[in-house]
Amino acid sequence: MTQVPPSELKGRKLGRVLTKMGKVTREQVHEALEVQKTRKKQIGQILVELGYCSQEDVTAALAGQAGMEFIDLSRVELSPEVIDAIPAESAQAYQVVPIEYNAKSRKLKVALKSADNFRAVDDLRLLMGFEVEAVVTKAEAIDALIEKHYSKSSSVVDLVSDIAKDEKFKSMAGRSADSIDLDAVMEAAEDNQVIKLLNMVLLQAIRDKASDIHFEPFEEEFKMRYRIDGVLYEMVPPPKALGAAIISRIKVMSNLDIAERRLPQDGRIELSVGGRPVDLRVAVLPTIFGESCVMRVLDRSNVELDLDRIGFRDDELETFRSLIRKPNGIVVVTGPTGSGKTTTLYAALAELNRIETKILTAEDPVEYDIDGLCQCQVNEDVGLTFARCLRSFLRQDPDIILVGEIRDLETAQIAVQASLTGHLVLSTLHTNDAPSSIIRLVDLGMEPFLLTATIEGVVAQRLVRKVDQNHKEEYDPTDEELMELQVTREEMRGRKFYRGLPHESNHNSGFKGRMAIFELMHMDDEMREMVMKEASTAALREHARRRGMRTLRESGIMALYEGLTSVDEVVRETILDE
Repeated sequence: MTQVPPSELKGRKLGRVLTKMGKVTREQVHEALEVQKTRKKQIGQILVELGYCSQEDVTAALAGQAGMEFIDLSRVELSPEVIDAIPAESAQAYQVVPIEYNAKSRKLKVALKSADNFRAVDDLRLLMGFEVEAVVTKAEAIDALIEKHYSKSSSVVDLVSDIAKDEKFKSMAGRSADSIDLDAVMEAAEDNQVIKLLNMVLLQAIRDKASDIHFEPFEEEFKMRYRIDGVLYEMVPPPKALGAAIISRIKVMSNLDIAERRLPQDGRIELSVGGRPVDLRVAVLPTIFGESCVMRVLDRSNVELDLDRIGFRDDELETFRSLIRKPNGIVVVTGPTGSGKTTTLYAALAELNRIETKILTAEDPVEYDIDGLCQCQVNEDVGLTFARCLRSFLRQDPDIILVGEIRDLETAQIAVQASLTGHLVLSTLHTNDAPSSIIRLVDLGMEPFLLTATIEGVVAQRLVRKVDQNHKEEYDPTDEELMELQVTREEMRGRKFYRGLPHESNHNSGFKGRMAIFELMHMDDEMREMVMKEASTAALREHARRRGMRTLRESGIMALYEGLTSVDEVVRETILDE
């Protein structure tokens, strides 16, 4: 292949690049441009279809256009030092192969399949701390090299045992968090083994669909744990001496102050794993044995922002859609932290997100950025509270407003004001069930007559773990289990109960994934009158049930009868109906 220096090709049009490389003539490019007027295809693809050049020529031209060199790796032998520069997980996730590595200057040259895989270069800079130069080669050559050198990937266990034997980390052991030398910590944080370990932990967590990753220092050990489907699983703990280095490495990646070890810090890391954008929210907290760090994994491809797939039953979905399509009023979603409230509201906004609708959100923090929504991050430190955001929103001519959480009377009052002036307001509260949300708002200091004029409906929800449908067995529940559910043998006659079987694919828990169960209460005239008369939560619940509301416990039992979850999950996540 004729090599033209990338500097001469960078930024030029593709037809011109191919011509300069001697792959096509100007006449052939003009012919392809004429064809392009009638067919919506890239010019490179048209030239290949016309038989004027090969796909490899187009890949090389695209590399040149991006200022990258195109090389042939078919007969290249890579040294063990170069192969060890990046872990197998990174090579496989980003589809890259290292071809040159200088440990002293931390310069790495990698080969990519295409010039548009620039996120891989950015992520390797961020994750591994390298100065990265990229070239492009044939896709088959990269596949062959990954298969040859990275098919037997080392595990976190192997890496931890290698690090435990390393003498240079032992000097950091036994010191208190305050007496650790900052230079020693920085040197350890830049060590390739520490970087590889953290890289491997992050990629494994994202692959296993973990929602959080915990790094925790204790007196005798340093723990690493994942939260998958709401439950924490422990990984092989690295040597205690490595704790400060791992936390410092995370701080480097999330642009936090490494020298500050006395105050909590928050940051974020943006990655692209397997072509999927993944956001890591980092929260560092000083503890008596060093700094503890929790990363929240926000993988947008892992979240279903579609009301049809949230888990509503048909009747619940119909009621919820009727609530969010009202021109004004307040719809509240309630439940404890981590019960999926934000996902439900985002799914509602995704459905309401139309060209003709202006949607504003005030969140703390903004978890997912969605095209078409004006999202505002609450910042208490500078006085930007929910209430302050809401006040400004009313001057922004919105149709729909999302308030991340109603925490105080001021926020509740402005939400009511927004609703009374013709806006639909969606928000969340922390209460145990739907009926108690009304009493909670009254307790905040809201006037009952304002609530009856604005609240349209309340959705309470919980997340329960799903029985692994590929590894489960039918069983007969014990009398104790039935008693906990408040179900008699007579009532469950003809029903089947299932439990999950431990398997490596479900982390030996018998569960895989989670599902939401709902309690949906919509306001009617009679209930509004009851609120005006300050009726109790029990009275409101009784009225709502008479009107057809299914309680959380009843929703859980329905999921149980369908073989989707277990007795323990339903009992743990729902309270008894009074």
